[in-house]
Amino acid sequence: MPAPLPAPDFDPGAAFPEVKRLRAALTGADWPAVEQLFDGRDATTVSHLVNHASDLPEIEDFLRSVVARQPGEALPATLLAACLVVTGWKIRTDKRANQVSREQFDQFHAYLRQAEQILIDVTARHPDYVTAWDWRLTTAMGLGMGQSEARRRYDRLARHEPHHLPGQQSLLQKLCPKWGGSWDAAHTFARECMNAAPEGGHHGVLVVTAHLEQALESDTPRQAGEYLLSMPVWQGIQEAARRSVWHPGFRHGWGWLGVRGTFAMAFGLMGDHKAAAAQFSALGNLGSDAMFGYLGDATEQFQKFRAEAYAKGGAR
Repeated sequence: MPAPLPAPDFDPGAAFPEVKRLRAALTGADWPAVEQLFDGRDATTVSHLVNHASDLPEIEDFLRSVVARQPGEALPATLLAACLVVTGWKIRTDKRANQVSREQFDQFHAYLRQAEQILIDVTARHPDYVTAWDWRLTTAMGLGMGQSEARRRYDRLARHEPHHLPGQQSLLQKLCPKWGGSWDAAHTFARECMNAAPEGGHHGVLVVTAHLEQALESDTPRQAGEYLLSMPVWQGIQEAARRSVWHPGFRHGWGWLGVRGTFAMAFGLMGDHKAAAAQFSALGNLGSDAMFGYLGDATEQFQKFRAEAYAKGGAR
């Protein structure tokens, strides 16, 4: 019998040492070290680093002190705003709106309004600071702003970085029905972004994410799998894989863990265990909650899908 599979390591710092160094610099209140990690980075890298730092506990006061010392600077203000958004979302939780109390909503909105005011100032002073526009997509969603305002913010982002995947992922969420959009809008946007981006990139994950969002509205995983196996959806996922994780030009850059994890989950639900096993094998001992948390505990679901993929897909 094969040895038991190790628990997956969901820490992005295991794949990207910069994340660990950034966390250490922030928790150690070492702003010069933080600045050094961001110096000369492209917009996608900046966005990923900010995202990975945003849920660190007890750094709000430190970031406020940096903002006070460096008024008008984009990086400390955006980091502070991101932390406020994440804090607010933790209070709200990921539950359905009817399961969230009025007090939770009040606190959630208070944090997001603080973040929004900070980000308004950043984007006014630095209109090309893409990461701030990305977080303004999240505040637009949380504060219940309309689809047109979300599109306006994304258009400002895309003006400077047309293939910015973190921003595209943010808008895709807003375009789903649960945030006032429609499935047609979500699928259309995902396909447009994928087709416009160079092949071999990560953008095929947008198509798969949109289909998983719709599939997981089903009552059971079986029904979700049936939706994913319907011919147009199956064809769309195959094309997305050919343009991304199956493409010889696919690289393990920022975000790759979530991309492979999302494809692995989709293939598992579709019963294509060989394809799922290939994605899990590429992940090695690393993991990503991707969308596994939609089905329950993310770690447990990841391990369940991985074990089934290896058992039935013939790879490890």
